[in-house]
Amino acid sequence: MDTNVLYYGDNLEILRKYIPDNSIDLVYLDPPFNSKATYNVLYKEQTGESSQAQITAFEDTWHWGMESERALQDIFESATAPPAVKDFMSVMPKFLGKKTDMAAYLAMMCVRLLELKRVLKDTGSIYLHCDPTASHYLKIVMDAIFGAPNFRNEIIWKRTQAHNDPKRCGNVHDIILNFVKDNDKAVWYGGGHKISQDYLRSHYSNVDSQGKHYQLVVCHAPGSGPPRTFFGKTIDPPKGRHWTWTQENIDKLIAEGRIAQTRTGGLRLIQYAPDLVPLQDVWIDIDPVNSQARERLGYPTQKPETLLERIIKSSSNEGEIVLDPFCGCGTAIVVAHKLNRKWIGIDVTHLAISTMKWRLEKKFPNIKYKVVGEPKDFESAKELASQNKYQFQWWAVSLVGGQPYGDKKKGADTGIDGYLFFMDEKNKVKKAIIQVKAGTVSVSQIRDLIGVIQREKAEMGIFLCLESATKPMQMEADSQGFYHSPLGKDYPKIQIFTIEQLLEDKKPDIPPWIAPVDTPPTARKVEGKTIKML
Repeated sequence: MDTNVLYYGDNLEILRKYIPDNSIDLVYLDPPFNSKATYNVLYKEQTGESSQAQITAFEDTWHWGMESERALQDIFESATAPPAVKDFMSVMPKFLGKKTDMAAYLAMMCVRLLELKRVLKDTGSIYLHCDPTASHYLKIVMDAIFGAPNFRNEIIWKRTQAHNDPKRCGNVHDIILNFVKDNDKAVWYGGGHKISQDYLRSHYSNVDSQGKHYQLVVCHAPGSGPPRTFFGKTIDPPKGRHWTWTQENIDKLIAEGRIAQTRTGGLRLIQYAPDLVPLQDVWIDIDPVNSQARERLGYPTQKPETLLERIIKSSSNEGEIVLDPFCGCGTAIVVAHKLNRKWIGIDVTHLAISTMKWRLEKKFPNIKYKVVGEPKDFESAKELASQNKYQFQWWAVSLVGGQPYGDKKKGADTGIDGYLFFMDEKNKVKKAIIQVKAGTVSVSQIRDLIGVIQREKAEMGIFLCLESATKPMQMEADSQGFYHSPLGKDYPKIQIFTIEQLLEDKKPDIPPWIAPVDTPPTARKVEGKTIKML
């Protein structure tokens, strides 16, 4: 089985075709539900059959249709699905209403969760990220598939500080359901998190001469017991209580300066604040990806890297395999790679695959990985363009290492399909505008690109097309001359490439990065203008 690979397509088919039994150490998934986003996918299977999930997947939410019916049929015909799964799925459509979005969602999730259990090792864990709208139903499905004894936690992640709803309490949390394949064999490394300053002030309000926070704890507990000697004096415990420690331990604590006497003669243990607090099932210390976060990509369901770091460190070792079958903008695979895990990512849109490729290559410049399911020749590129121009544009942008721009279905066309960033002066970010054309091309489109470059105050423009550029197009591009880099090299200001050339590995000629930055900005001021990209 290949690892460090991105798969484009329906994750159900990818799981069945490429991922063997008992091969994955950790699964994290964040499937969309009520996301109000539309994700269209394009290809027929190699057999020529259409897949509804790949043509109208996740349009607004999940809808009941032939794909849902097929999912139910697969569950009932499965030789490995536990009887409890079949029992639940036989009554679920009647209980929820067979044509409801929730019924469709649970049917589609159930058949995928069965596959995820199949590929998970006995030592493995699965974390299903969801919101309270569906978490209670998903918990029943996972109990039926993995077995209730293999449930470990319902983790509450406080994803935002405030959300004002007029008729109810603000909804500020997500649910993460953690199950394992075999509770006796599954690994757990736990870990902890730092104590917040608010918690220190409220629970460890005392500070010693070295600046260490501590609290004072009584030295006795319920139950009778003998007297003990403290500071050379034998003292009885309070009535109905006993001293917490043996005399040997009391002497040791006194020698360490860990027992104090109050003004009234009471005895207290000096308990210092720990460096880390063991993980609990309510996570309030991980902030969401806000508008100013450096890791922000603008992707609607992006999760913070610190959230995935906690999950991956808690339930896997270096060198083990992390799978995300709904990987979106790729936070799970980026964190897995950073933590020296192997990874597999699956998504159903070229927008997601293109965003992940850009993110991986910017964060890890020498990374080696595979992409399965993208067009690899000119004919398949033409087929992609004929079925959906937006998916074609996102894919084409990824061929030049660009970052896709926005959701092209929302609002007016800005004339921008992507960006290439460079920095040939220290701490001064510059950009090339990418435009992609799938149909007939003409010189007017080059003029339009020139107008966009001027409007955006960009340094360069990259024009990508299926058809060969006409002579007037090339002349118009040449008339713009060069971008003169401070590095002492001139670069053509407008560069035109056909998809065929890109598939032959020809790339735009742009200045390099010379400044010590991790990744290009994704939402910040560039020459006085705020830009926001996916």
